[in-house]
Formats: sequence, C-alpha cells, structure tokens
Amino acid sequence: MTMALASSKAFTSIFYTLTPFNPSNSVLACSGSNHVNVVDRRRRIVIFGSSLALASSLIGSNQQRLPMESAIALEQLKEKEDELEEEEERNVNLFQKTSPSVVYIEAIELPKTSSGDFTDEENANIEGTGSGFVWDKLGHIVTNYHVIAKLATDQIGLQRCKVSLVDATGTRFSKEGKIVGLDPDNDLAVLKIETEGRELNPVVLGTSNDLRVGQSCYAIGNPYGYENTLTIGVVSGLGREIPSPNGKSISESIQTDADINSGNSGGPLLDSYGHTIGVNTATFTRKGSGMSSGVNFAIPINTVVRTVPYLIVYGTAYRDRF
Repeated sequence: MTMALASSKAFTSIFYTLTPFNPSNSVLACSGSNHVNVVDRRRRIVIFGSSLALASSLIGSNQQRLPMESAIALEQLKEKEDELEEEEERNVNLFQKTSPSVVYIEAIELPKTSSGDFTDEENANIEGTGSGFVWDKLGHIVTNYHVIAKLATDQIGLQRCKVSLVDATGTRFSKEGKIVGLDPDNDLAVLKIETEGRELNPVVLGTSNDLRVGQSCYAIGNPYGYENTLTIGVVSGLGREIPSPNGKSISESIQTDADINSGNSGGPLLDSYGHTIGVNTATFTRKGSGMSSGVNFAIPINTVVRTVPYLIVYGTAYRDRF
C-alpha cells in the first residue's frame, strides 16, 4: 500500500515536470509543432497508462478484500443470532417445563353474613394475592408465611385461601388451601389441597450450596395478579440476612436482580436447569412507588428442604417442637 502511494506521488510529480509553461516551449511548438506534440502526447500516454494500471490494481485488491470482509461480518452476525435464538429457546423451554408447578394464591375474606362455605365467594373480598409451588403429588403447597398470614391469625373464621393451578394434563382448577404447617421465623408455610385423583406437577428441587454470584436465575410467579409471569436475572449476592415477618432474621438468603414484585412472594427461584434454588420472598422498593428496585431476595432452598418435612408432619419447625 505504501509503495503504491509513493508511486502515485512520483507519477504526479513527473507529470507536472513534463508540462511546465514557458515562452521557449511556445516558440518551439509554433515552429515545429508536430514533433513536440507527438513527444508530449507519448509521455502523457505512458504516465496516464501507468497511473491507470496502478489505480486498477488498487481497486482490484479492494474488490477482492471487501467481499471477504463482508462474508466474515455476515458469518459473525449469524453466529450471534444463533446464540440469541438458542438462549431464547432455553428460556421458553424452562418456563414451559416449570410453570405448571407454580400456583396462584388468593387470600379471601368472606362477608360476615356468609355461611362460611368456601363456595360462597361471590361477595368475598380478595385481601391479597401471592404465589406458591407444588411440593409433592399429595397436594402440599409451599409458600411464604406472609402470603397467608391473615388466614393463619384468623380469629373469626372468615378467612379463606384459594389455590389455582394446573394438573399434569394442563387442566386448570382451583381448590381451597388448608394450613398444614407454619414457620414465621423463616417466612414459610405449607398448605394442603384436595387433589381428587388429579396428578400434580411437583417442582424439581435443587441446592443452594453451590450457587455462584453471576449465574442466571429465573423467577416465576403472579405479580399484581398477572399469573405465570417469568422474570430473568442473575444471582447478585449470597449469604444475605433479611427480616422475617415476626421480626427475626432469615440468614443465608439469596439476592437477585430478577424482578420480584407484589404477588411474586412464595414462588420459586430457579436455576438454568429449572431446579428450584429458593423461595421468592422480599424486595426493596423505590419509596412511594411499590416497585422493585432490583434488590430482591429469596429464601435458600436448603432452608426450605430442612423445614418443610417438619411442617408437613408436625405443623411446626423442628426448633418449635420442644
């Protein structure tokens, strides 16, 4: 490239040194115009021809290089598109596989004139909504304590809990959830619904032992009553301590930037394999907005696995039995 440019400058310089204007040349041109014109023309043709050949070679090399560069760029673009498609496909498959295990919970208060029957909900007031997930095929549902706190502390008998979910065939149905066990210290609760022969879709349990900051995670729940909502983020921090509903601390909590809003509480936090690694429970909100700030927390699944069997069998956590 450098040589070509130097040659180009040389030709230009030669061209101008061959064609200066002075009176003697003019006189010679008049007295012997044919000979001088022929010599000048030949010199100009040689210079012009050489410059044209040089320009052609430069253009030719650029034309050969440009298609190759374009092909490389197109190939790189196609690879990026394929990667995006693969990532999207993984997200879609993960949601389709795990969302049937997630339930929608409505805290209902029956009117005081009610017969107390669960079916008498036409005039019932929905006190709040939340999420949960199927623990086993017997109909046990895990959620947060604060999602069903009103039912847990009901002294009048008008609080009810409605659980909506799909069975293994994809058929949606709703049942009343009865409290089986409570652990307010860890913000956990277990409900039980009557399956009536339906086959349910329990979650696949993972572990919170080997989580790493930066790995992908997925939250499925019902924020603001919008059922089966998926949000995606990463594990932002580990070993966090957050307050429980009764004022105690929940240790080893998982911090994530996957959105957890009102109604997400009790739903599962999943890893890239669709394994449950936590129970979504809390978020810091922007003052006055009620919206997630991106600093969200989940109870680690190891705590859940230690606690839930005791709640199912004894109704309380192991530490509360004595």
